This record gives sequence, structure tokens and C-alpha cells, in this order.
Amino acid sequence: MLEKIIFLLCLLPALAEQLCAPDASDGYQVRLSIRTALGDQAYVWNENEMFLFRATLAFAMRNHISGEEFGVSNIIVCDETPRVSFWFVVTLPLNSSRLVEKEVVEEAVRKSRGRINSAFLLTDKTLEFLGIPPTLAAPVNPDTPPWLIVFGVVMGLVGAGIIILLVSSLVKKRKGEKQTGGDDIEEETRVKPVENGGTNEGVYNMSFSDDERLTQM
Repeated sequence: MLEKIIFLLCLLPALAEQLCAPDASDGYQVRLSIRTALGDQAYVWNENEMFLFRATLAFAMRNHISGEEFGVSNIIVCDETPRVSFWFVVTLPLNSSRLVEKEVVEEAVRKSRGRINSAFLLTDKTLEFLGIPPTLAAPVNPDTPPWLIVFGVVMGLVGAGIIILLVSSLVKKRKGEKQTGGDDIEEETRVKPVENGGTNEGVYNMSFSDDERLTQM
């Protein structure tokens, strides 16, 4: 019995190596740019960080498929490079020889992408799941409906146009009044008799004409 257990323990890593391989049909490649993201505060990638990655992936799978108890042992990693790049596959909890379909893993990663990124202080650009598009930010719904914003802008433009028309008509009216007043003053000055010893040119004196006729008689 003990020999069978030892045999199975030796066989599981070999099976895992066969399941996980570069360009595996149900696998994904991960690439981390820790130095680019954190600069001088970058941490060293080691076995503990890899354990954390496998734990976060197990959490993502549990969060996506309710009732399935995924564990760290179900996240198999291979082809790890010093520049922090590796491949991984996910096995079923009750059957470690079968892989979870690639589409299911992608959905689980996309669903928990923010939690995975925050665990390593990275973003979609510095923690890349090659083949899985970056998570899109949720659309922001404005507090004010768009139609109300458009209506307010249109009404504002209409109001501004009315004010401009009123001001321009008032200015034209004042200019017209000033011009009319100037013409009246000029005409009054032209016909006003000359006072203080002046003579009225062109005005016929009837009293003087009558006196002259009586003298001749």
C-alpha cells in the first residue's frame, strides 16, 4: 500500500509536466514587468511570489465556478524564465488529469483581474496574460441624462441669441435718436431770426410799405 502511495506521488509531478507545456492548447503565458512598474521599489520574484500567484488563480477559479474547490495544486506552472515569464494550466479539482477549458480560465481571470493585479501591485500592462484582452473600465453613467445636457446647451444658445438681438436693436435705436436730434438742431439754427440788432433777410415789412404809400399821396 505504501509503495502505491509513493508511486502515485512520484507520478503526479510527471503527469503535471505533461499537462503543462509552452503553447499548450488550454494554457496561458504570463509575463510580469515588476521593475518597469515599481522601479526602485520592485520586489524579487521567488517561490513565495509564485505561490501567491497560484493562490490568486485558485481564488479566481473558485470565484467563477461556484461549488468547485480549486486549490494551489490545481494551478500547474511550467517553463518559468528569470525575466518572470511562465505558462500555466488549471486542472479539475476532482480529476487532476483533466484540464479546465481555456475559455473558462479566461473568463475567471477577466472576472478577478483587478484582485490579481492588486495582489502584485501591478496593472494590466505590467501583468500580462497573453491571449486575454485587458479588462475594460466600466462605462461611467453621468448623473445628468445626456438629453438634458443637450437641451440645456440649446436653450443657452437660444437665450444668448435673443440677448444679442435685443442689445443690437437698442444700440441702433439710440444711434437713430442721436442722428435725428442733430438734424433738428441744424434746421432750427438755419431758420432762427438773428437777434440783438440783426436783420431778417428775405422778410417783407408790410408796415413800412403802407407808410411809404401814404407819404407819396
